[in-house]
Amino acid sequence: MILDLLRHGETELGGGLRGSLDDALTEHGWAQMRAAVAQAGPWDVLVSSPLQRCARFAEELGARLALPVHREAGVQELHFGDWEGHSAAQLMETQAEQLGLFWADPYAFTPPAGEPVEAFSARVLAAIERLQGRYAGKRVLLVTHGGVMRLLLARARGLPREQLLQVEVGHAALVRLTLQDGQLREVA
Repeated sequence: MILDLLRHGETELGGGLRGSLDDALTEHGWAQMRAAVAQAGPWDVLVSSPLQRCARFAEELGARLALPVHREAGVQELHFGDWEGHSAAQLMETQAEQLGLFWADPYAFTPPAGEPVEAFSARVLAAIERLQGRYAGKRVLLVTHGGVMRLLLARARGLPREQLLQVEVGHAALVRLTLQDGQLREVA
């Protein structure tokens, strides 16, 4: 399976830890995503996180390409708990030590009331396994979030878990992976 990953564009409520907050895209965010896919594809299948910053663009693209969009809850962003809606700068003022622990090893420290990264990883990888079973041999565009893309790219690159948050994924980044025999590989 060819798996193209597309991160959502800029959101109305700005940067920071958006997690499960259901922000809409800005006009710039829409433009970022349209530009990202302008010369990409073709795809056989469109899959999206159900959050509107992903799903609304996927619906627009699906209508344009005459492809149905399948929503997959397993590829939603990590739930950051009490940190949702806050920027790293804001958290540095009140929870610098905890934020440092999270950045150093997100698997070892969970934000207060947040989703453990181990559980997030299991959820995302189970969703990718379902997609592989359903769409083996197909070209899939997955419209998703930065955390999901970091996780999948870190696995494809064979990075140690401590380096998860060092994987750079900008707004509307488009990256191609292949999935064969359960192995993710990044395509340059």
